[in-house]
Amino acid sequence: MARTVSLLRAALVLLVWQGALAEKLTGILGGAMMPDRGSVVAAGGGAGGGTKDSMRPSLPMRVAYQGEPGAYSEKSTRELLGRNVVAVGRPSFEECFRAVASHECDYACLPVENSLGGSIHENYDLMLRYDLTIVAEHEFRVHHCLMVKEGVKRDEIKYAISHPQALAQCDNYLRGLGITPIPTYDTAGSAKMISEGKLPDKCTPENTAAIASDLAAQLYGLKCLDTAIEDDDTNFTRFLLLGRKGIVQYLGKKTPSKTSVVFTLPNVKGALYKALACFSLRDIDFSKIESRPTSASLLNYLKFRSQQKSGQNSSTKSDLPRFRYCFYLDFLDNELSENAQNALHHLREQADFLRVLGSYPQKSRLVGPVADASEELKHLHVADRDALSLRTLPSEEEDVQPLKIGIIGYGAFGQFLSKRLSMKHRVSCMDPLDKSKEAEAQGVDYFPPFESLSFLSDLDVVILAVPLIDFDAVVSSLPADQLRGKLIVEVCPLSEHPKSVLMRHLGKDVDVICSHPMFGPRNSPSNGGWDGLPFVYEKVRIKDTRRCDQFLQIFEQERCQMVEMTAEQHDTLTADASFVTHLTGRLLDRSWLPPTPVISKEYAALCEVADLTNDDSFDLFYGMFKYNDRAKSHLNQMRDNLAKVERQLAAKEAYLSATAALQNSDRQRLIAECKSLLQEVAQSSRPVSQEESDDASTKQHPKVIAFNPTTSNKETVEKVSFLTEATRLVTKGDGKKPKS
Repeated sequence: MARTVSLLRAALVLLVWQGALAEKLTGILGGAMMPDRGSVVAAGGGAGGGTKDSMRPSLPMRVAYQGEPGAYSEKSTRELLGRNVVAVGRPSFEECFRAVASHECDYACLPVENSLGGSIHENYDLMLRYDLTIVAEHEFRVHHCLMVKEGVKRDEIKYAISHPQALAQCDNYLRGLGITPIPTYDTAGSAKMISEGKLPDKCTPENTAAIASDLAAQLYGLKCLDTAIEDDDTNFTRFLLLGRKGIVQYLGKKTPSKTSVVFTLPNVKGALYKALACFSLRDIDFSKIESRPTSASLLNYLKFRSQQKSGQNSSTKSDLPRFRYCFYLDFLDNELSENAQNALHHLREQADFLRVLGSYPQKSRLVGPVADASEELKHLHVADRDALSLRTLPSEEEDVQPLKIGIIGYGAFGQFLSKRLSMKHRVSCMDPLDKSKEAEAQGVDYFPPFESLSFLSDLDVVILAVPLIDFDAVVSSLPADQLRGKLIVEVCPLSEHPKSVLMRHLGKDVDVICSHPMFGPRNSPSNGGWDGLPFVYEKVRIKDTRRCDQFLQIFEQERCQMVEMTAEQHDTLTADASFVTHLTGRLLDRSWLPPTPVISKEYAALCEVADLTNDDSFDLFYGMFKYNDRAKSHLNQMRDNLAKVERQLAAKEAYLSATAALQNSDRQRLIAECKSLLQEVAQSSRPVSQEESDDASTKQHPKVIAFNPTTSNKETVEKVSFLTEATRLVTKGDGKKPKS
């Protein structure tokens, strides 16, 4: 058995050096048969992705951090994952998120709060924008060091350069030495500036020190004169390790765990109290809660994503305020525990939006694939330590040329896209109408349809921005041989029909993306940016992944919310809503909605729908009708609903008319009765002679009430009061009879 294992190891080593699929073989053979990573390192970038040169050795795990090499973020990364981890410095926090989302890095180690400086809100916002999950946390003790070039003495130092926050945390120490602080962009960057001699005015390598980590001193060849020079020894920074997949399934019942969630609540009294009660009623402890304002456009997108994942289609209000508050909560329990599941289910019933950011072990513990990779790194022998600290990613090392993009259909939406695309790429357009003036205004080359061969000859990407009803004819008219090797992107409001057309007409050597930018010239922000707007797409058929990623990065860099789903899913979720919206807008004649000085939110929303839909061409609306199987049923339902409203109005009108007629009939009858009673009272109140009394008694007239002198006047008074009330009620017209 040992000999077999040795032979398999030797074969695997040979395959690895030849650039074979090391990870796949390693998974098949098992951990006992892995090669000794002290002598062999997997080619092709390991879990971090491919590199430009497949024969160049790289390491199995890359972790992005913000800052220059030697920054505190890099030191925290190495404390958490081991000194052999490949740390990749990025210029901004968002670049770290993008590196992980694009599979160029496996994880990102980012700070979220400092015991002295508070929370780093930018990273909380980015956790909402990117679908990354927290897999670990690390509380890093910040120790500031004073470092200089070799040979410089303490009494020669006049200036200290570093990040403003680091300088503020060492203010007492610098004052004691009479050193003038000069702020710079970064702690490790200040050490780099001394090493390279690129210093601010009045500063020289002989009179200037840097305040940074001891790791920065090692990397840039500087000497630490003093360590732990901070004024407050309680300076801790909490870092989160973010990855593409969670590790909650690896958390044991006895593993101390923490779960981070973010949610929004309706603007009602006691909403936060009730939300926190979901956890307190189940004895779940909190370690952090914080509120943070978040833009309405981002919240709308988050609700859309949560509906898309859950398969529900609940209504969302379009009159959200510009900012809504998100609540970030950390509770000390495993997401999968019974208590936590009940609490989260209870919270979902109350919250407008809820996302679990991650469930992970407490206090720098590692589990699952992260722990395995970290343990593997401990046994790795690296001859060149510089290879463990990278400043660039493989994609940045490549010579990336601007894309040559052609837009077929240069209407309002085609012009809207070209205005943004032409900023960094070469754009041309083709349209049956003469769009030369519009194209020239945006720096775009215009081609008429009879020059289609010249138009298509040198393109990388072809965007089809044509109406749905013309889509089949346009695609079939294009020369198939000129489309080979190109990326075809359709941007129609419905995707299922264009997808079937492209699959039917185009060969397998043509890459295809079905997309729907859910924004346009009338509903994008006034500044022209696409920040927070959803871009839905499907990679239908892709061979050139590099070109595909470069095209999608155009929208990612514009900070669009990238939503990947199939064309069929897209149409199921959005086609009905789009058709009903456009149908409603077209039913509303804008002349019916005149501007008024006093306007409600509902009226404003109605005017906005009418404006947005009436400006679109009828061909667009007809395409939504023709290629949506449910459009006719929606149209019939709209007609039935209108007839139902008409019936309800007619029934209400008939009811009110009948009620009025009945009340009028009752009123006439009451008046007649009152007249009769008044006559009776008048006659009964007049004294009568003995002859009239005898005559009345003999005739026994039923309507006349004879006056009895012995009867008290009380009965007469009661009759008069009764008649007075009856007269008042009849005059008032309420139709009610007086009580007898």
